[in-house]
Amino acid sequence: MSTHTNTASTTLRDVVGLDNHPPRLSESALIMIDFQNTYRTGVMALDGAEAALAAGARLLERARAAGIPVVHVINDGGPDTPYDIRAHIGAVCDEVAPVAGEPVVVKQFPDSFHATELEKTLGDLGVAPAGGRDLVLAGFMTHMCVNYTAQGAFKLGYRPTIVAEATATRALTAPDGTVLPAAALQAAALTTVTDLFGTVVPTVDALPA
Repeated sequence: MSTHTNTASTTLRDVVGLDNHPPRLSESALIMIDFQNTYRTGVMALDGAEAALAAGARLLERARAAGIPVVHVINDGGPDTPYDIRAHIGAVCDEVAPVAGEPVVVKQFPDSFHATELEKTLGDLGVAPAGGRDLVLAGFMTHMCVNYTAQGAFKLGYRPTIVAEATATRALTAPDGTVLPAAALQAAALTTVTDLFGTVVPTVDALPA
């Protein structure tokens, strides 16, 4: 007979001795993931998208003020999809649009490093995984591209940190047929990251300068 408790298990990060302290923003690079109009309206609209976008804009402002590398990643699903980067629906949101000198990497898979120029782009900016360079991640969707980019970064030797309030996701139907609320899915995704792949800070202000 199984028993259930409210006591959390030891994380894999603790088991293998990985650092759980969030990085200083001034010593990191910022990756803005899929902040596209796709997620503000229509079939892919996310719960809390506007609040997450506002947080992403504050984070981007801090990064620019700190003078750190910023890379924008966008998903291209092709014409006649909500991810058409040639149309308004797939464009980067105006609030976080790239400025001159900020590279844009196009992807077609949840992991922003898979089959893209992201690792090379970071290297060209002087951000190499050697020594576990810190990456700060924000964007859409928490359980999908943000989660898998954190995993991809970890596998390449980077130290990823997600800013929770600058991400959002949507409710989905679970395998048992029940509806998993967006907040629950977001919490589960972020918890998966903190078990091994990286760290999570709750807000933009919680990230050390």
